[in-house]
Amino acid sequence: MQHVQGARDTPAEREARPEEGAKPSSGSPYRLGAALLQSLAQEMNSLAEQASALLSTPPESLSLDADIFAQIARRNVPRWHFAMLNDTDRNDGLIAALERGIPAGATVLDIGSGSGLLAMAAARAGASKVITCEMNPLLAEIARNVIDAHGLSDVITVFGKPSTELDAERDLGGRVDVLVSEIVDCGLIGEGLLPSVRHAREHLLAPDGIMLPSAARLRGRLVSSEAVLKLNQVTTAGGFDVSLMNTVATRGHFPVRLDTWPHRFLSEAAPVLEFDLARDALEPGERTLTLPATADGEAQALVVWFELDMGNGVVLSNPPDNPGSHWMQGWVPLEKPVPTKAGETVSLRLRWSDFTLRVSL
Repeated sequence: MQHVQGARDTPAEREARPEEGAKPSSGSPYRLGAALLQSLAQEMNSLAEQASALLSTPPESLSLDADIFAQIARRNVPRWHFAMLNDTDRNDGLIAALERGIPAGATVLDIGSGSGLLAMAAARAGASKVITCEMNPLLAEIARNVIDAHGLSDVITVFGKPSTELDAERDLGGRVDVLVSEIVDCGLIGEGLLPSVRHAREHLLAPDGIMLPSAARLRGRLVSSEAVLKLNQVTTAGGFDVSLMNTVATRGHFPVRLDTWPHRFLSEAAPVLEFDLARDALEPGERTLTLPATADGEAQALVVWFELDMGNGVVLSNPPDNPGSHWMQGWVPLEKPVPTKAGETVSLRLRWSDFTLRVSL
């Protein structure tokens, strides 16, 4: 039904509606919102043009060295995949966890194929059947080729879709014995660990199945760093006020390699959040953090890192003093700086969604 202006408007709606002929002021939410949609449309048009160019090219004549292939690959495959695959501590730890944790002859579901590394490691560890899923079609095809090159296609099946679209009977041949889900970012939850495990636990894993990882924890410290603050906030430049740029600043956590920037810790490391991945609800939530301050200052963020319990003594972690890890730390910006005084406590409110950490007073 078409809405007739003024027919059933509430007083609040009439007050919020601009007068006829009025133009929104510069920098208003209306104009910024319109520009946001325009940017999205522009990006979609660019993707459509690239896809159209590829579809008009016979697959057999498409060179992997072609500019169009390189453009799409760069846009669709994050560069951290290379750092991750070159992180030997991470790889060795995960492979050891699979070798110790997968019973001989077990069926395994690996969420997030990437290159196929963990699926192949699971097969080598003794799994009789491995199903791995990858929502990025390009990566899924890379995984298929890598797996086939190692002669493991008879054991491993790659699905090019997210785990939440898998059906236990149709796709897996029944619920699996082991779930492998190393889908974590610098702040643990940014790649969808919570909703993926929540769904897989309910629909894809056998009731007595093994989960790798079985638990995950976040630890954190209050920190001050003007250098890192300026990565996500601005006031003036060249004598001009450009603070409107802060409307597109990151509100939730984002990655930063803390040891490369001048910084000052204002509290000791403390537990921030903990998940029993086999039993907890894994829903969005919030909690109060009480952090004892160790120095006088002004905290600008909570820096966090995870501890991923893979079982059998294997724990993956990305603390600030482990610069060899490809995982950076998570910088969770405070809405406004918080004064600290040595010996006193600072209370903050931590909120988490399925993908994002946020902190406020």
